[in-house]
Amino acid sequence: MLRYILFFLCFSGLWISSFSQEEKLNNAYLLIEQDTLNYGTIKMNSNGEKKLKVTNTGNADLIITSCKGSCGCTVPECPDYKLLPGESGEIKIVYDTKRIGVFSKTVTIKSNATNNTVYIKVRGEVTH
Repeated sequence: MLRYILFFLCFSGLWISSFSQEEKLNNAYLLIEQDTLNYGTIKMNSNGEKKLKVTNTGNADLIITSCKGSCGCTVPECPDYKLLPGESGEIKIVYDTKRIGVFSKTVTIKSNATNNTVYIKVRGEVTH
């Protein structure tokens, strides 16, 4: 009888784990080239545009649903199309360089990926 119980428990465990693996395999995953975008020192009124590469490393289509800066001086533009598994795209981030001083902002990206919310830190200093 003990043998049957052990067999049943082992079989049940394998059966349950097969479902959890299947779930993981059918998800998109958003990989960002870097999680901190450092502008360094830039001149006032200079071009504040930077681009980051993003890749879907999952096994399902990736759709970015929202792309927002923490203030009006940091404006992101995300792909408005789906990224197929293995496909890459770009996120354009524009920082308004009309204000002098050190800055530290955040861009929040939301998607249908397993890691559905990703944060990018945007840092630098604007000088004369």
